[in-house]
Amino acid sequence: ARTIPPGKDPGSDIANLAIMGYDPVRYHTGRAPLEAAALGVDLAAAEVAFRCNLVTLRHEDSQLIMEDYAAGHITSDEAGELIAVLESALGQDGRRFYPGVSYRHLLVWTEGDAAWRTYPPHDWTGKEVGHLMTGEARPLWDLIRASWPVLQDAAVNRRRLADGKKPATSIWLWGQGRSPQMPTLKERFGLTGAVISAVDLIRGIGKYAGLTPIIVPGATGFLDTNYTGKVAAALDALR
Repeated sequence: ARTIPPGKDPGSDIANLAIMGYDPVRYHTGRAPLEAAALGVDLAAAEVAFRCNLVTLRHEDSQLIMEDYAAGHITSDEAGELIAVLESALGQDGRRFYPGVSYRHLLVWTEGDAAWRTYPPHDWTGKEVGHLMTGEARPLWDLIRASWPVLQDAAVNRRRLADGKKPATSIWLWGQGRSPQMPTLKERFGLTGAVISAVDLIRGIGKYAGLTPIIVPGATGFLDTNYTGKVAAALDALR
């Protein structure tokens, strides 16, 4: 089975669309619109959704290093506080920030461009990223830079530093796109079902597929997830 079609970037958004029965060549418009669906955010025709990571960037001499694409796997509660601060400071001129899980969040931007070149932050861990912040996507990079003073002054980051944890020093925008047009599995095959995942991407694909999302307390999408609760929810859904 080829889950990454020729010419497509090997990412979880591409692969999971394929695994769930949707040809990425036909249906993929970007990762962020799928995550928007999971958060209950309906995109207007002119709106572009961006994945908004909270990351840790480190200034080293004249370089800018991607120290951690997940800001030390910041908690959802801490991240929610930071997204609220960002929305208050930068949520204007057609921009809206939405909180997600841990470091994974959403920006909807009417002036955003789905064709801008962006970069998955996890591909740049430990590498210099300042040289990426040029070109036609200048409004995007300007917005990322605008997040630096906002986050530097945030109470959450002061607490994390005091506790010896990595602060969220920047947002990182990527995976953008407009709302895809996907028929449901019921329309295609007469199938109904549920989707159980803490990862917004998977729940978003499931929502477009017409599956019922089931939220499991303690599910994180990471190694510390509530496996027992997810199994119990799956058994209940099957019954």
